Amino acid sequence: MSRIADCFAAAKAQGRKVLVPYLMGGDPNEADTLRLMHAMVEAGADIIELGLPFSDPMADGPVIQAASERVLETHVRLPEVLGIVQAFRETNATTPIVLMGYANPLAIMGFDTFAAEAERAGVDGVITVDMPPEEAGDLMPAFAKHGLDPIFLISPTTPASRVNAVCEQGGGFIYYVSLKGVTGSSKLDTTEVAERVAEIKQHSDMPVGVGFGISDADAAASVAQVADAVVIGSAIVKRIAAQSADADAMVADVSGFVADIRAAMDQASTH
Repeated sequence: MSRIADCFAAAKAQGRKVLVPYLMGGDPNEADTLRLMHAMVEAGADIIELGLPFSDPMADGPVIQAASERVLETHVRLPEVLGIVQAFRETNATTPIVLMGYANPLAIMGFDTFAAEAERAGVDGVITVDMPPEEAGDLMPAFAKHGLDPIFLISPTTPASRVNAVCEQGGGFIYYVSLKGVTGSSKLDTTEVAERVAEIKQHSDMPVGVGFGISDADAAASVAQVADAVVIGSAIVKRIAAQSADADAMVADVSGFVADIRAAMDQASTH
């Protein structure tokens, strides 16, 4: 089993849901990204989702777009983000790491080279936002060769035929985008999410994680009642941007926020 599969299996056995906080790799800098990763695990994160900086992040809202721009200005690119993962693995061999980004940086490096370097660094899964399963023919063999889970997105408008394709070709977990919008949007309809997650589960036994539009503990708790995992990103990135000048305060604030999310999810899971 992969680290991702082990993580979901352990959470299910313990009657808890998986918490997946997101960071932009290299934001506010490489050293503090590493500190934040470890702090979030200590606060209750189960999987770390690490963003790959890109100049045209079309699925991301203004908060994560700004983070990507900040990182690119410091000349952090895909190789440096893989270096952060490798440094994380020096002291943490168990927490799954999922990269989230776009196809262009992977293609520039070369899909097989990227997959090999990601495996060497300790990456477990990759979300390539603009690479649907129908177009991932060159990517999938490289991921399979190097043991990377290809995690695909399903949206509120995805038809059943494409849900089947995602479930058949995907790995790790299914990422359900909870709303028609970009990251950081705030029009979350938990009832609609519950219905859609139930529909997805009719097509696959893979865990379903829900992201986009989850900005606080109450929303996370609501989603945790219907999904296997909760992904939360913009709310964390916003905190990093607000306090990047004081690294200790920033790490403490993000850690406390993640701990609050964890507590709310655990409480919801017991009801």
